[in-house]
Amino acid sequence: MFVFGNVLQGVAHVIDWALSLYLWVVIARALISWVNPDPWNPIVQFLDRVTEPVLAPIRRKVGFGMGLDLSPIIVILIILFLQYALVQTLFQMAAQLR
Repeated sequence: MFVFGNVLQGVAHVIDWALSLYLWVVIARALISWVNPDPWNPIVQFLDRVTEPVLAPIRRKVGFGMGLDLSPIIVILIILFLQYALVQTLFQMAAQLR
């Protein structure tokens, strides 16, 4: 069973890393949106393509509060919840299988 525990721990690390990376991408998108970016810039286009599929549905449900886009904050909170709930659960399950 220790092999499955090691695989599960590896999966937990990859998920944690991917969530952390996406967290920084969402933060970068939010920061860039404050300065009226050039829409033809490749970095701006990349950030838009990567984050818009996640931010758009939340933006539609939450709407704009006083002209403020709260969707990046909600996505950040969801990512942090997944890191604490899902990733930590996977780490604990892996530890029990060792």
